[in-house]
Amino acid sequence: MIQTMSTATPDPIATQDANSASDACYLAMKARDARFDGRFFTGVTSTGIYCRPVCRVRTPRRENCQFFTLAAQAESAGYRPCLRCRPELAPSATPTTGIPTGNATGLTQPWSTHDASAILAQQAARLLDEPTLWSDGAPSMTDLAARLGVSERHVRRIFETHWGVSPLQYLQTRRLLMAKRLLTDTQLPVTQVAALSGFSSVRRFNASFVEHYRLQPRQLRKARGPANALPQETGIVLKGSYRPPYDVAAMLGFFAMRQIAGVEAVNPALGTLARTLSLTVAGHTHTGWVQARFVLDTCTVVFHISNSLGAVLPQVLARARALLDLDAEPWSINPCLQDDFPGLDGLRVPGCLDGFELGVRAILGQQITVRAACTLGARLVERFGTDMPTPVEGLRRLFPSPQALLQAGGDELGQLGIVRQRQRAIQALAQAVVHGDVVLQPGVDVPTTLVALQALPGIGPWTAQYIAMRALRWPDAFVAGDVALQKALGVQVANNPRQAAQAAEAASQRWKPWRSYAVVRGWASLVSH
Repeated sequence: MIQTMSTATPDPIATQDANSASDACYLAMKARDARFDGRFFTGVTSTGIYCRPVCRVRTPRRENCQFFTLAAQAESAGYRPCLRCRPELAPSATPTTGIPTGNATGLTQPWSTHDASAILAQQAARLLDEPTLWSDGAPSMTDLAARLGVSERHVRRIFETHWGVSPLQYLQTRRLLMAKRLLTDTQLPVTQVAALSGFSSVRRFNASFVEHYRLQPRQLRKARGPANALPQETGIVLKGSYRPPYDVAAMLGFFAMRQIAGVEAVNPALGTLARTLSLTVAGHTHTGWVQARFVLDTCTVVFHISNSLGAVLPQVLARARALLDLDAEPWSINPCLQDDFPGLDGLRVPGCLDGFELGVRAILGQQITVRAACTLGARLVERFGTDMPTPVEGLRRLFPSPQALLQAGGDELGQLGIVRQRQRAIQALAQAVVHGDVVLQPGVDVPTTLVALQALPGIGPWTAQYIAMRALRWPDAFVAGDVALQKALGVQVANNPRQAAQAAEAASQRWKPWRSYAVVRGWASLVSH
């Protein structure tokens, strides 16, 4: 079982003094504290290996340790990833300059507005970590600079100043770690592993792998041994990690209450969540299924992914992690919320696999109960969805595509019990998604997307904020007009919804920038009481 340190232990990310930060990192590593998994990596000078804080090997001596904010920094310094703790499995972290490593000596805190350069460098790293944003999963520097609204030269200079590595080095490490993961956990051909990891050719992939890890890709697969090989008929099996605390029961309960028959199958007793998925990448649509199984007391989730999604594995894995909010950092979030929501530190913000589906479900749920919204969703799936045979009991349909709902007639939607206002909203959203006017996935510009959503008929602030919270993965979304949330916050005003929303918005200011987590905890507090 992974050990956890006392909450009195200093946070190495927030520690301002460089020596104190290094000492805090060493204490976290010595205790194998899973709360810091992915937030820093330890390079061991005596072995040339870098590890996660939770690595089970014997703790190295303090003088043999170097601490790095990013895996790319460790690899740039000449360290190779540990084959035991496997750094590629660590939860990703929003990079912040707080650990004294390489040239990244700045101490700017996350969400600071005092250093625009630090904010730009952090945003660039987040975008490079988001494969769903890029058509082929591998952004160019031109694409990155265009999205950030600056020149390529400026991106490179700022990135190297703050992280001590170039954007290309950062991206190369991400590609190699993904390749290492696929080589270790799957039976995919090396040629496919190279392509999925973002390499333009097998030759370049082999050369990079040997240069950084000092072994051929096939050698890593041989070292894995036949005992770990997984039968092809089970699908592709990959692991993911998260930082404690994590309330697994609450997360699965949230999805179980909202599951749509045929599309989702949630079994809280077994710790599993399964659902179908249709994903379009680079103009090609891939369909299949994903099942997540929580392995309790290990901070691990095992993902079973259908072989039909093998061509888009990085995108599927990124969406699956977002679905379960596996990359949240409780250490950063909880101090802001725990006084107002005691006992709820393990709650996460449920995400989604498909932003359009989430948007339609949000529209269906306007001003009606969760159960009624699920009924409408099930009717929509049966009428406009498509068959999707799977080996998972209960999974048999795909959620309707934007094109299918755009072509649906008002009479057909009305026969399902969907009122005219929501019919217009669903079809307007479908049209916006089909034409590319609205992109509903993490990493997009949130303010711009919120404006575009609220310009559509039938979509107001509540729906737009709910979509931002779950589909865009914006941590600071806030559904001020939600009646249940207002009740939880004690700000309800009889016969004056606007005043109640204003009171909720005012109360939420102290929870910035984690208001999405405050919303989830507010809802949960109603159940707990």
